[in-house]
Amino acid sequence: MSAVLEGKLSDLSSWKPQGCSIAKAMDIVGTRSAVLILRESYYGTTRFDGFAARVGITDAAASSALRKLVEAGLLEKRPYREEGMRTRNEYVLTQMGVDLLPAVVALWQWGDKYLQDGPAPLERLEDSTGEPVRAELRSASGNQVPLENLRIRVNDEWRREARRHS
Repeated sequence: MSAVLEGKLSDLSSWKPQGCSIAKAMDIVGTRSAVLILRESYYGTTRFDGFAARVGITDAAASSALRKLVEAGLLEKRPYREEGMRTRNEYVLTQMGVDLLPAVVALWQWGDKYLQDGPAPLERLEDSTGEPVRAELRSASGNQVPLENLRIRVNDEWRREARRHS
């Protein structure tokens, strides 16, 4: 079972995944620390100490991961100051970070299904209805798309841009 590769993509030996969006995304969020910091951001953590403690990483690892997520645009720093203390930064999700939520939920759901010894510790529910929430692959018209019905082809707009820059 595999996706349907269109045109020259159907011969895997004839092309390389040039400019792969998955590879680019993994360059940013491909570490345990990065994904768990995003998880904590979705849960409402904003302060450095909270990230380090809740993710269970050193201050140096938290600093490095937060810097990378800020530089990539998934989090932004906002100054705050508690009375009698120096100004510090909190880390707040940007729209780019919020847009990554379905990918994080998909990892969570996969972990629930394949990695838990029994029921998962947390459930994902729609706040207003209490209905379960899950990540799914769906077409624009709402059809669920299994792997064997996923067609992949070269994006004509990308091809035009690539030609223009070569």
